Amino acid sequence: MIELNVYTAVLMPLAGLILHAIWTRLRMPLEYRQISSHVPSVTKSFWSEMLFSWKLAMLKPKDILPFLTDVIKKNGPVVHLNLSGRSYVLLNDPDDLKVLLSSTQNIKKGLEYDMLKPWLNEGLLLSSGQKWHNRRKLLTNTFHFKTLHMYNPSLNKNSRILVDKLLSASANGNKEISIFEYVTLCSLDMICETIMGIKMNAQEGKSIQYVHSIKSACKSVIERIFKFWLWNDLVYKMSKSGQSFFKSIKVLHEFTDNVIKSKRASLNNLKTQKVQSDSKFEKTQKKSFLDLLLNLLNDIPDHMTDTDIREEVDTFLFEGHDTTSAAMTITLVLMGMHSDIQDQARDEVLGIFKDSDRDATMEDLNAMKYLEAVIKESLRMYPSVPAFTRNLEKPLQLKNYTIPPMTTITVYPSILHRNEDIYPNPEEFIPERFLEKENKAKFLFGYLPFSAGARNCIGQKYAMNQMKIVISTILRNAKFESLGRIEDIQISTQLIMRIESIPNMKFYKL
Repeated sequence: MIELNVYTAVLMPLAGLILHAIWTRLRMPLEYRQISSHVPSVTKSFWSEMLFSWKLAMLKPKDILPFLTDVIKKNGPVVHLNLSGRSYVLLNDPDDLKVLLSSTQNIKKGLEYDMLKPWLNEGLLLSSGQKWHNRRKLLTNTFHFKTLHMYNPSLNKNSRILVDKLLSASANGNKEISIFEYVTLCSLDMICETIMGIKMNAQEGKSIQYVHSIKSACKSVIERIFKFWLWNDLVYKMSKSGQSFFKSIKVLHEFTDNVIKSKRASLNNLKTQKVQSDSKFEKTQKKSFLDLLLNLLNDIPDHMTDTDIREEVDTFLFEGHDTTSAAMTITLVLMGMHSDIQDQARDEVLGIFKDSDRDATMEDLNAMKYLEAVIKESLRMYPSVPAFTRNLEKPLQLKNYTIPPMTTITVYPSILHRNEDIYPNPEEFIPERFLEKENKAKFLFGYLPFSAGARNCIGQKYAMNQMKIVISTILRNAKFESLGRIEDIQISTQLIMRIESIPNMKFYKL
């Protein structure tokens, strides 16, 4: 039995790796196969590729980023590697990143994103070509700066609920707490109420299963990305990781279906009210993202189907709450470690609001220059999306190398943001970097928490407003401290930055 387990766990995946790598390599064009001859490479031979693929597959998620950081430090900002027959180039130079991200041709996501299709189908994150262009154009209005102000009442309300929860859980400073789940549920309430137009009451404990299923699905996908033997669909479905993934997305799809069902019922009630009152209510009613999609389904069914709606709702529920909750959590923890920075941010906020307890407005948010710098510095150190990829459809001409089509370009903002040439003392939390005008040009393609170019994050303005409202509301009502050091922040590389551990915190009513 022991021998059989060893054979199954080691020899079978190794044999699969070798066969897959040989088959994949032989079917590729010559220029694709010979890239390691003119680009710095860590897999110059077939056996070095096997060793590297196996070593990467054996890493835990929290060890992936340090490992790849070391690869870039040793080999430079452009590094090639073959991974089980697939060709990758790690890119970590702002000038080369400008070429990549400014391209209107090379905007297709890497093959890794296909592993998300059972969950997100072909929503905005995963789609390409004309579908992506049409969908991006359609959805842009939801996040236009002229639209963002309509979300503020909900963001303010849920921020106040979060403050009350944190102060109550911390017993006004007498008890230390871990804040991540509080912030996550608040963020989920916000995305449901604003973008979806539906109240979910996650902060009252009604959506915890959804949050846990998100974590489980993300962990399963990142495991599949780095463990080459799980690339095969049949093998993945039979694996423990795959079974966990499909169990999780069943919960996620049910949650999404309930959101859509709820919104449909709400819209039907509004139509009934309009008919009965013959008023202009519908014309003055503010439209959410989901309103827009459902109206399109009714008005132009050729442009939108039920499947289209669910894939976009799945995409925005995931991306819209998980990324911002991680960012807000880390920002609060860092501010709790640096009382001087926290005090300076609070002084700015109190200078804006005085003794008023009114809602934060767009004008207020625009005035929060220092708080914005604090958030940006937090995103520099711990970007919510640790990596993204592009699959080249055309040759990419960099400063010193030409990268052939079919190569996957991988960008790690987490590594880029610690480049000492761009950010002196990169391990230190220094918000003032983002207040110095001379740094603006240097940060243009050296700061990528929301990516850049055509496929940048469509919701980045919404996310920044949300984070400002939440953190400024906490600053207006509480002081807080983190009971640990920056070394106690442990993160892992998953679909988003996943927090492995953070210091507990205490909150005191101001």
